[in-house]
Amino acid sequence: MSDIVLLDGGMGQELIRRSPDAVTSLWGAVVMRDHPHLVQGLHEDFLRAGARVLTLNTYSMTRPRLAMKDAPELFEPMMARAGELAVAAVDATGADVRIAGSLPPLVGSYHPDTVLPVEEAATQFAEIVAHQSDYVDFFICETMSSIKEAQGAVQGAATGGKPIWLALTTDDDDGTILRSGEPLTEAVAALKDAPQVAAILINCTRPEAVDQGIGLLAGCGLPYGAYANGFTNIAEDYTPGSTVTKLSTRTDLTPDAYADFAMGWVEAGATIIGGCCEVGPAHIATLAQRLESAGHRLVKAL
Repeated sequence: MSDIVLLDGGMGQELIRRSPDAVTSLWGAVVMRDHPHLVQGLHEDFLRAGARVLTLNTYSMTRPRLAMKDAPELFEPMMARAGELAVAAVDATGADVRIAGSLPPLVGSYHPDTVLPVEEAATQFAEIVAHQSDYVDFFICETMSSIKEAQGAVQGAATGGKPIWLALTTDDDDGTILRSGEPLTEAVAALKDAPQVAAILINCTRPEAVDQGIGLLAGCGLPYGAYANGFTNIAEDYTPGSTVTKLSTRTDLTPDAYADFAMGWVEAGATIIGGCCEVGPAHIATLAQRLESAGHRLVKAL
């Protein structure tokens, strides 16, 4: 049996369900500012479910995204708040885990056409890294939709001097290609030897697409894995600045159903498993139980 790093799940949709407020284009920042106890509580629920890694709740808080919403002043305080809440959750539960910094798409998810030039993006990512470094053990460049986007993120992340996990998002219907149309194998070959890259994953795509792509990571020479989402698909009109109300949640992806997919990825050699959007604490708890019942050991690092 294997040592498996079990990640947490998605924060955004679960926080929407827990909050009394309506969703706005500044949702990620507003919920942390106005209802920080909900963010810390969700972190704690993931830890109690069995997660060995927490990811900072900063996915939507890049400078370009906040500038689009006329709220650039939220960048520094929300970066700090996210770090404080994650650390507080670990302290409250006494969990022996690691904390990951989140380096998301700077402008918008799933849109390789909006990706900034590599050097410009690297500078933006390096600033995020500087604000998160005091709180985290490593960084995840996540939901990278193209090789160019991943290159900027990895280059910026390297300034932090900590391990980097690279998570690529693939086409929902063809898990062998990125959302840019570039082959997953080409992206892995281009990025696996970048400084400090310590793992490669697939994230924020349908679990069926992960099934198609996970085997293509086996030759990367690094630990690999996946954390899928629970959306029906990514709507064509889901453009940068849109709210998640444009996305639909699957009704068939129960905790057991998600665990069925994830156990298949483990059988394919994955040693890092978790969940993305619409994968909540119940999914992670079921997955933890299934992994341990199969004889795997849940760890915080490989």
